[in-house]
Amino acid sequence: METPFLDSDLFTYVLLPMLIFLARICDQSIGTLRIIFLSKGKRNIVPVLGFFEVLIWIMAVSKIMQNLDNYVNYFAYAAGFATGNYVGMIIEEKLAMGYLMIRVFANSGGSEMVQTLNSNGFGATVVEARGARDKVNLIYTIVQRNELEKVLGLITDFNPKTFYTIEDVKSVNEGIFSQKKPNSLFPFADVLRRWRRGL
Repeated sequence: METPFLDSDLFTYVLLPMLIFLARICDQSIGTLRIIFLSKGKRNIVPVLGFFEVLIWIMAVSKIMQNLDNYVNYFAYAAGFATGNYVGMIIEEKLAMGYLMIRVFANSGGSEMVQTLNSNGFGATVVEARGARDKVNLIYTIVQRNELEKVLGLITDFNPKTFYTIEDVKSVNEGIFSQKKPNSLFPFADVLRRWRRGL
C-alpha cells in the first residue's frame, strides 16, 4: 500500500521531527516528575510514571533509528530533551507537593516570631543558640510547599533582614499545619484519605 504522504519531505523533515520533539518533551517531563516523586517517597506512582516514560522514549528512538539519515530528528530529539526538563520543573512547581523546613536565625524576637507563626496556623519551635557574635534564636518550622510564600511573608514582615534557609523534607509525622487546600489535580484525594482513616 502506497503512502505518499509518509514519504514526502513535509512529513520527513517537518512533521516527524515535530512528533519526536513533542514525544521527548512528554517523556522527559514524566522522567523529571518520576525523580521528584521518588525523592519524596511516593512509591506507588513512580512505577507508573516510569512505564509511560520508557514507552514514549522507545517510540521516539524507534523513529530515529528508522530515519538515521535525517539529521533534523537528532536536533528535535535533543531540543525535546532540554525542553522536557524545563517543563517537568514547571509542572512540579505548580503541583507544590511535599513539605519544606524553614530555619530562621533571629538575633532577637524569636519568641514573638514563633507566636506570629502559631497565630497564623503554622507550628514553630525556637531554640537558643550562639552565633559568631552573639546569642541567636533558631526557629524551625515545617510547612507545606504551597504555603511557602505566605510563611516567608510573615517572616520578612516581622524582620525584612532575617536570615533563613529552606530545605526539602521527605516525610513528616504529626505536627501543626495550616488547613491543607485540596489539590486541583486530585480533588478527591483528601476525601479518600479521610475515608481510609475511618476504616
